[in-house]
Amino acid sequence: MPTPSEHKTVQSRILGYAEAIGWTFVSREEAEQRRGFDPDVPPADRAKNRSLYFDDLLDAKLREFNPHYAEAEGALLGQFRHFHTDIYGNREFVEHLRNRGKFFDVDAKRERDLILIDYDDPERNVYEVTEEWAFHNGHYGTREDVVFLINGIPVLVIECKNANKDEAIALGVDQIRRYHRETPELFVSQQLFTATDAIGFSYGVSWNTVRRNIFNWKDEEVGKLEAKVKSFCAIPQVLAFLKDYIVFAEKDEELNKYILRQHQTGAVEAAVGRALDPRRTRGLVWHTQGSGKTFTMIKAAERLFRAPGADKPTVLLMIDRNELEDQMLKNLAALGLGNLEHASSIARLNQLLRDDYRGIIVTMIHKFRDMPANLNTRTNIFVLIDEAHRTTGGDLGNFLMAGLPNATFIGFTGTPVDKTVYGKGTFKTFGCEDGQGYLHKYSIADSIEDGTTLPLYYQLAPNEMLVPHETRAIVNSGVSAFAGIGSGGILLVIRQGLVGR
Repeated sequence: MPTPSEHKTVQSRILGYAEAIGWTFVSREEAEQRRGFDPDVPPADRAKNRSLYFDDLLDAKLREFNPHYAEAEGALLGQFRHFHTDIYGNREFVEHLRNRGKFFDVDAKRERDLILIDYDDPERNVYEVTEEWAFHNGHYGTREDVVFLINGIPVLVIECKNANKDEAIALGVDQIRRYHRETPELFVSQQLFTATDAIGFSYGVSWNTVRRNIFNWKDEEVGKLEAKVKSFCAIPQVLAFLKDYIVFAEKDEELNKYILRQHQTGAVEAAVGRALDPRRTRGLVWHTQGSGKTFTMIKAAERLFRAPGADKPTVLLMIDRNELEDQMLKNLAALGLGNLEHASSIARLNQLLRDDYRGIIVTMIHKFRDMPANLNTRTNIFVLIDEAHRTTGGDLGNFLMAGLPNATFIGFTGTPVDKTVYGKGTFKTFGCEDGQGYLHKYSIADSIEDGTTLPLYYQLAPNEMLVPHETRAIVNSGVSAFAGIGSGGILLVIRQGLVGR
């Protein structure tokens, strides 16, 4: 019996599931026609330097969303072709996908934001999925299994493998890595990738194919491909990834790209929801160490700052280590936030709050020492506190909460020390408004299940204490004595008030 092909076992199923959740299927033949493939050219040469977009659709949506855009047809595509085919070009493209590109309105004589995707009214966008997406740059050729496009722009690729292959998903990821090396042009616009063998479903972002940054997508229906495709590729989920949950950060002068994982996005949504809830002002995010709390806090701060319901808020990001301040500021600046301040001293922090500054403030807990009570009584002040289990105890926490009496406080911790019996503790301070004590939780057990943390196995070694024969004889003779093993294995014998060694 012949081995089932990848298309039959996985690829066609994914296409069917995608159609069921609102993506329009475009056949390979139609996709190639829309990309400008020449049918008179030999098949082996048709993919050479063909368009990486559905040009007509992209131009039509561009003019629909930007009625003042007057550039010639193809001008934007020409601009895209000049982007660097590396992570820097990809970051520039993300800015355009988030509608932060610019064009010049000749009539109004001013710059306007360039809208490529309508996030406010998603039904105005066109969502398509196709297969066998071929491209040849003159040196190497690539054919991607399944590609998802929004308004003619490829944003997600799925690599399919047979489940009967050993290490099938690892082979799929290796192919994604090869595509990056040989045809990097594809990954100027493509932001997300997945690899699946119909059982596992791994995902990551383009330009970061390091194993530790590729994750398993979880769904309530464990092991079911349909559930995973329909949840990961759901149109609202893909839009959320593109708009909010892809992050660029510089470390050691090197640009890196990350995607927030499910527990991180869940915590961000929960923190934002709590901050905008007028009835509650406390919340505890309990995520185990190494689970990415810094990016979770940064994204929560950005979302709150941009949220219309927050009404031009003040967002305080509080950290507890000097070395994190510069990195936090760099990461926030990479988000393109203009209203960003570093409260490097007690006086500066007091001044910003007294002057009713609106924006994001990065500071440390000890800057709240001796802060006056009721320094700022607005309700749309949101305080996100890192390592909350050790930063808000005692007087500093009292100064913080007295100085900002109507603020919302969200604590982030991997070690929620509970001392509620003494009226202290992380749960009492931040988790008092949630039945389980926390707003969102990601435990060590969750991390082990995800493969992020390795389980620790241990076995107790035999521990036998043997009393020497001669000592037993002394004891048995009725003489008052005590024998034991001290530190270092030294035998202590106490007899008649004397110590012998």
